[in-house]
Amino acid sequence: MAVVAPAQAASGSTAGAPHVLVVPYPAQGHMQPLLHLASLLAARGLRLTVVVPTPATARLLAPLLAEHPSSVRPLAFPSAADHDTSGPTSVGADFHAHAAALRGPLGEWLRSRAARPDSGDGETGRVVAVISDFFCGWTQPLAAEAGVPRLVFAPSGVLATAATHSLFRRMPRPPVGDPGRGYAVSFPALPGAPAFPWRQISRMYRTYVEGGGGEHSEAIKDNYLWNLESAAFVCNTCHPIEGKYLDAQPLEDLAGKRAWAVGSVAPPPESKGEDDPASDVTAWLDAFPDSSVAYVGFGTMMVPPPPHAAALASALERSGTPFVWAAAATTLPDEFEERAAAAGTGLVLRGWAPQVAALRHRAVGCFVTHCGWNSVMESSAAGVPMLAWPMAADQFFNARLVVEEACVAVAASWGGFGVVPDAEDLARALTEVLGEAGAGMRARAKELALMVAEAVGEGGSSRRELDGLVEELRELGSLG
Repeated sequence: MAVVAPAQAASGSTAGAPHVLVVPYPAQGHMQPLLHLASLLAARGLRLTVVVPTPATARLLAPLLAEHPSSVRPLAFPSAADHDTSGPTSVGADFHAHAAALRGPLGEWLRSRAARPDSGDGETGRVVAVISDFFCGWTQPLAAEAGVPRLVFAPSGVLATAATHSLFRRMPRPPVGDPGRGYAVSFPALPGAPAFPWRQISRMYRTYVEGGGGEHSEAIKDNYLWNLESAAFVCNTCHPIEGKYLDAQPLEDLAGKRAWAVGSVAPPPESKGEDDPASDVTAWLDAFPDSSVAYVGFGTMMVPPPPHAAALASALERSGTPFVWAAAATTLPDEFEERAAAAGTGLVLRGWAPQVAALRHRAVGCFVTHCGWNSVMESSAAGVPMLAWPMAADQFFNARLVVEEACVAVAASWGGFGVVPDAEDLARALTEVLGEAGAGMRARAKELALMVAEAVGEGGSSRRELDGLVEELRELGSLG
C-alpha cells in the first residue's frame, strides 16, 4: 500500500495524546467545517491524522497543517487521484467513487494503526477513534473491524441530520398512484412532529424511493444506516439555534446516539487591514447606510437557474435595494450588471466572495440565501436577517428553523428549483426585511448573534460540549 505523507516530528507536547483519524468528504462546504473542528481538537492537545480525500482538496488542508505542524498529519492515497470529486458534486456517482477509491487502502491503514501499541508518534501511534463526515458512512464498518469507535461529523444542523436519517430508517413514501404532489412526510419522533411536502424532501431520498438511482442510491442508503451504528454524532450547531431539538435528546431518529453540539466551529473573522482580500467589498459597502444592503449568495455548490436569478434581479431593481451578489457561475439577465454598476447600487462578484466579512458589515441588513447550513450559521453569528430561498438537500429543514422557529427570516419561496417566484413578491419580501417592518426581525437577529457568541465563548454551551467531546476522546486513549 502506497501512502503519501510528509515527515513531521511529533512535539513533546502531543506525545502520548489520543490519536484520532479524521476523514472529510471532498466538497468544500463539508470539508471546511470538519477541518475547523480538527483545528479545535488539535489546539486541545489531540493528535490527528487527516485524510486528503482527493489531490484537488489538499490546498484546503494547508492552513490546518501550518497552524498545527506537530500534531496534525495529512494522509493521502494515490488511488484517490483517479476519483476527484472536489468540484460541485451530485452525491451520486461521485459519492460512490469516493468510497470505492479510499475504502480498501484506508481500511488497511486503520487496522494496522488500531492494533499496535501507542508509540506517542502521530504517524505510527494507535488510533483511538475515527471522526468522519456523514457522507462517509462507509468508514463505520472499517472502524468496527478495527475495533475503534467512529463519530459522525454532521456539517448540517441536528434537525436536518435527524430528519434525513429518519427517512432512510423509516422509508416513508407517497401512496400508490400519488406522485407526491399532495403528500407530506411527517417526523413524529422529533419535537413538534414537523411535516414537509414531498417536493421539499431530499432528492437523494426521493430518487431512492422512486427507483432512479441504481447502485448509487443503494450506497447512499447504506451510508445513512451505517451512520446510525456509530458511537455518537458531532454537529456544527448550537443551543441558541437548535436547543429545541438538542434538549430532546436522545433522539430516536439518530438511533438514540449522543449529539455533541460544538458549533460554530469556524474561527472568528480577522481583519487583515489593507491586505485583506475583502477590503474592496467592504470599502464599497462603506458608502451605504446601516442595514440597507442585501447580500446575495447561494453557496459554493448551488447555482440558481436563470429564471430564478432573473426574478431576483428584477426584484432588486423594482425595490431599489442596493446589493452585493456573489454570483459565481450564475447567469444574470442581459445588462443587469452594467445597470447596477452604472447606478452605483449593485456589486456583482465572480469567483471568491468575502461572505463572512460582508455579512458583518454594518451596511448589510439582509442575506438572500439558499439556507445551506454554513450560510445559516454565518448569518446567525453576524446578526443579519435572512430572505430564505431553499432549493434542495437539507435547506428546507434549515429554512423552517430560521423562518418559523427563530423568526429571523422571511421566506422568499418554498418551491425550490421547481417554482419561479414572482418578482413583485420578492421585491415586497426585500422591502419587508430591510424596511421599517423588519425592525423587530433585525433586533431578534442581533439577539441571536449575541447568544451564538456566548455559546462559543468561555463557559458557553458549545465550549462545554467541545470540552466534553475532547474528554471522551482522551478517555478512549487511556483505555489502550
